[in-house]
Amino acid sequence: MSHNISKLNKAFESRIRIGIMSILMVNDRVEFSVLKDTLELTDGNLASHISALEKLSFIEVTKQFIGKKPNTSYKVTDLGRQAFNKHLDALESIINMRK
Repeated sequence: MSHNISKLNKAFESRIRIGIMSILMVNDRVEFSVLKDTLELTDGNLASHISALEKLSFIEVTKQFIGKKPNTSYKVTDLGRQAFNKHLDALESIINMRK
C-alpha cells in the first residue's frame, strides 16, 4: 500500500491556503478584497497566508493604482498550479484507498 499522505504538500495544510488556491485556480486574477470577503478573513490573516504562498512562488502578486486607489491582485503561478494539483491528486488517492 502506498503512503499517499506523504505526498500531501505542507504548504496546503491550512484551510485558508486551500481556500486561496482553490479560488485562484479557477480565476485569472483575484483582488485582495475579493479573497478577504469570500474567505471571511481579516486583512492581517489573509496577508500572512498570501505571503507564505508568495515565498514559495505559488502565487504572483500585482500591485498597481487604479485611479488614485491602490489595488493588489493575485494569480496562481505554473509552479503553484502544479503543486496544488499534486496535492489534490494525493487527497483523492487517500479518499479512494481501499482496505
